[in-house]
Amino acid sequence: MRLFLTYFIGLIFGIGILISGMANPAKVLNFFDVAGTWDPSLMFVMGGALVTTFIGYRLTLGRKAPLFGAEFSLPTARQLDAKLLGGSAFFGVGWGIAGFCPGGALPALGTGRSEVLIFVVALIAGILIAKLIQSIAARAAQAA
Repeated sequence: MRLFLTYFIGLIFGIGILISGMANPAKVLNFFDVAGTWDPSLMFVMGGALVTTFIGYRLTLGRKAPLFGAEFSLPTARQLDAKLLGGSAFFGVGWGIAGFCPGGALPALGTGRSEVLIFVVALIAGILIAKLIQSIAARAAQAA
């Protein structure tokens, strides 16, 4: 049941991304083009997502435990560090260059467009490279 619900929630998210046009990199890039063909629709999509998330968290975290788990798994880190800021910067630059974020690219895979596939392959490569760098750094820290 849990796997089905995970799939269903992902499907709803993907459909929302497609309906809002956020799977179209031109629409996203036009949001960043404030001096040219600026399109504010991304701001409204993000605002709607924030309102939905706010309400969802209030309803969900009011419960003692999740429906399909023993306890909630929430982040505990509160500090801004180099990894968070650097990762955020890379994410933002990549989004601004490609017009895709992972949330918009994965549903867009179904369109069969080559630029989407290239982005997803680059995304996976970036994740693997980051994990490799973290592994090398952890080994170096252990050796020291």
